[in-house]
Amino acid sequence: MDKQAILAELPRLRRYARAMVGDRAAADDLVQDTLERAWSQLAQWRAGSSLRPWLLSIMHNLRIDQLRRPGLSISPVDDADLDVPTRATQTDRLEVRDLAHALSRLPEEQREVVLLVALEEMSYREVASTLGIPTGTVMSRLARGRERLRQIMDGQQPMAKLRVVR
Repeated sequence: MDKQAILAELPRLRRYARAMVGDRAAADDLVQDTLERAWSQLAQWRAGSSLRPWLLSIMHNLRIDQLRRPGLSISPVDDADLDVPTRATQTDRLEVRDLAHALSRLPEEQREVVLLVALEEMSYREVASTLGIPTGTVMSRLARGRERLRQIMDGQQPMAKLRVVR
C-alpha cells in the first residue's frame, strides 16, 4: 500500500464519515482515527485487495465503538450545517435538504447500508465485508432503509409492523 492510494480514498472516507456522523469536526476526527488504526494495523491488510472496503470497515468498527462508549456526547444533526452538493435551483436545494434530514431519521444500521450502496457505490458483497454482516442482511437492510426513506420523503410516519401473537 502506498501513500497515494490512501490519499485517493480520503474524499470518500470524509464523505461517508460526514454522512454518518453529521458533524464536520466529528467526521474529521473519525477519519483521522480510521487512518491511525489502519496505519497501526497495516500488517492485516491483504496486498492486492481493495483498500476502500478495508478502510470503511475500520471506520465502521470505530463508529460502533464510539456509540457504545458510555458518556459519549452526541450532538443532533443540524440541517443548516450540512454542506451537501446542490444544483442551481431552489427546489433542488430543498429536496437535498429533505433527503439529508430523512437519512438522519433512519436507524444507524439502515443508514450505513444505504450510504455505502448509494453514495459510495459499493457492491452488496463489499458492504457485507465492510460491515461484517451476511449479504442477505445487507439486502434486507437496504430494502427496509429505502422503503423507510420513501415513507419519510412522502410525509408519512414510518409505522412499525406489529402482529398479534396468541
